[in-house]
Amino acid sequence: MAKPRDTAPATTADLPTEQQVALKLWVTLARAYNAVQQLAIADARRDGFSIGEFAVLELLYHRGPTLLGDIQKRILVSSGGITFLVDRLVDKELVERRDAPDDRRARYAALTPDGTRTMRRLFPRHAARITAAMHGLGARDQREATRLLTQLGLAAADGGAVAPDVRSTPT
Repeated sequence: MAKPRDTAPATTADLPTEQQVALKLWVTLARAYNAVQQLAIADARRDGFSIGEFAVLELLYHRGPTLLGDIQKRILVSSGGITFLVDRLVDKELVERRDAPDDRRARYAALTPDGTRTMRRLFPRHAARITAAMHGLGARDQREATRLLTQLGLAAADGGAVAPDVRSTPT
């Protein structure tokens, strides 16, 4: 009995052009994100914070008191992760928890006066560092990249439906 032939492409170059382009974009996007993320992590560490702690501080600095569940969704951490991050910031006396007046189950996080002073001092430097990290694109290209990546993210969040002309290769 003859062994069935493997019909899967041997290399990326054997894939349809549309798939090659999509995979190249994915790798390029991941590498660009990683490079900027590493700069942001180093920036937060220089100031004595994890990137998650800084994300919470930044969100509260710009939005004011925020429900813990909303913080969790905005900075993309688990419910246990947000509890851990807020606990650490409470221990540092930069954040406080507040009860929600209309729901006993809900809790807010808010910057303390020291947290506000800290972010007034740190945020301008952070913004300048992130701006410097984006120097590879001019302002117009940054706006266009933002538009395109928003479009990409919304489409992917919509289930990443397989395009009609992209077919699975049998294994």
